[in-house]
Amino acid sequence: MDKIEGGILSAIPPAALSLTLTRAAIRMEHSHTWQIDKTNPVEDLVICLEGRGHYHVAGQPRMMEPGDAMLIRRDERFLGWNEQTETYIGVAQHFSLDIYGRHNLLAQMDLNPKVRLSRWSLLQPLVRHYRQSAPPSSVTLAQHHLFMVLLIAYVEDAFMGWRDQATFQPEGSDAINLAVMKAASMISAHPLDPGIAGKAVENSPYNQDYFLREFQKRIGRTPRKFQEFKRMERAMHFLEAGLPVASAAAEVGYADPYYFSRMFKRTIGISPREHIAKVRQSRHGGLMKLDEAEQQVHLAATGRAS
Repeated sequence: MDKIEGGILSAIPPAALSLTLTRAAIRMEHSHTWQIDKTNPVEDLVICLEGRGHYHVAGQPRMMEPGDAMLIRRDERFLGWNEQTETYIGVAQHFSLDIYGRHNLLAQMDLNPKVRLSRWSLLQPLVRHYRQSAPPSSVTLAQHHLFMVLLIAYVEDAFMGWRDQATFQPEGSDAINLAVMKAASMISAHPLDPGIAGKAVENSPYNQDYFLREFQKRIGRTPRKFQEFKRMERAMHFLEAGLPVASAAAEVGYADPYYFSRMFKRTIGISPREHIAKVRQSRHGGLMKLDEAEQQVHLAATGRAS
């Protein structure tokens, strides 16, 4: 079954993020004579495709093997070399990722600096394409899109928590926007945790009543209702993958499938079986529930409008 989306970045509005690739992708192909000792003023994401690379980053040893991704933060000194006779092949990309146009998003996160990408079997062809298609001295729109996919994959695997002490002190709308974003992302990443909505509110630096109002204003739901919505999104994934209603209910923590069905309809607007029917209809040329305007045009054109 496909991985269910809904990780730590899923609640961040795309318009809030600004990704900049600060140079063309580096198509690494390093022999045993390769050595490097430098510091970059921006972040650097390194992904290994073949061979092994050895590094010291901020004094800490790291070894890269195929499927590994490593973040070198801005201003971190790193040394790299290849001890093997086999060529070390991969890709490195210098970038910055800002939120609200001013603040480094990754600086707000505790990230495992090196991880094995959990979806490597799916990502490996994408990484190879990214490396092979990269222009030698420029950056393209396609590179931006592809790199964001790779960066999200790394962050989802590497995320350990939000930093208590931010590298900046936002004020006004920036501060409350960031607090709501962190709370929503916590809920999105752990929607099956019964206490996650309460934890997300408690971790906010604001008065709880004020924060609840601001959360609902920005997200459109209270934290608890947002959690329920995220649970039902997971249930929709299971239903679309072919699980029976009872099995999908159990996967998202409901022992009683009848109660699950009531909650599903209350949250999504249709029953689980109606959702399954809509999916089947869509697969045969119909339209999904969210295509209301298009649905009316389609029904009118076929003479079946009410």
